[in-house]
Amino acid sequence: MRKFVYLLIAVFALASCVTSRKVNYLQEPGKHKIPSYADTLDFEEYKVRPDDRLYIYVYSLDENVMKMYNAGSGSQGRSQMLQQMNSSGRNTNELYSYLVDKEGYIDFPTLGKIHVAGLTTRETKQKMEQELGSLLKEIPGYSTISVEVTILQRTYSLIGVKSGRYTIQKEKLTIFEALAQMGNLQTFSDRSRVKIIREKDGQTTIREFDLRSKDIINSEFYYIEPNDIIYVRELTGKAFGITNASAGLAVVSATLSFGVFVYTIVATGINHVNKYYGSSSSNGGSTANNGGQ
Repeated sequence: MRKFVYLLIAVFALASCVTSRKVNYLQEPGKHKIPSYADTLDFEEYKVRPDDRLYIYVYSLDENVMKMYNAGSGSQGRSQMLQQMNSSGRNTNELYSYLVDKEGYIDFPTLGKIHVAGLTTRETKQKMEQELGSLLKEIPGYSTISVEVTILQRTYSLIGVKSGRYTIQKEKLTIFEALAQMGNLQTFSDRSRVKIIREKDGQTTIREFDLRSKDIINSEFYYIEPNDIIYVRELTGKAFGITNASAGLAVVSATLSFGVFVYTIVATGINHVNKYYGSSSSNGGSTANNGGQ
């Protein structure tokens, strides 16, 4: 019985170890139940949606045109202003950006309502240049203009073992770049059953994938899209989890030592009780025999 208990403790402790195959990325599919994924990589440019905020910067050789359409930029310059707006709070964004309303329109100076929902930033840029070009051609001394369109504060969220919201600062952000941005997942994160909640064309979908698989780089999960929600749960048995083999052996050794200590105390107590009751029974028998004589 003692050997069985010790063996059970050892097996339980070792089974709780977080091994490298549970946390390593880019593992070969087919090994250790790592799944494979079909080549479904199809990156699509983000399309403007209602409630997005657009920062629109107009370039022109005419300083008056620049001042009229780029209010707030001042001496800071476009890049500094854009960086400040991406990292600042709501008030700055509302002051120097354009909100896409529920119908998909922005209200731009001198142009009025312009429908931009469903367009990529490149298509929005072309549309703004066309609209502004048609308007400014009527002004004497017209100078060709160019427009830059940026979507502010494109974010994705992580919930579960390490929650937070992070900014997408480039056109194409991969899942591994996102992990680096958030400081990687925790040791006890379950990388085998990661879920992405994604909204597209008015539909919300939930997809699950194994982040350890090398095939991820060719799949639909490789690129993060704005407003994605990534859910990573904890590994089963985290409360008893062990991060490496040496820690596992230390736990087994400590558990066995404690088990031996408890067993010794219990066995000693039982022996004392047996001796006490054994001697009492012997004395009782002797007294009875003497009385009979």
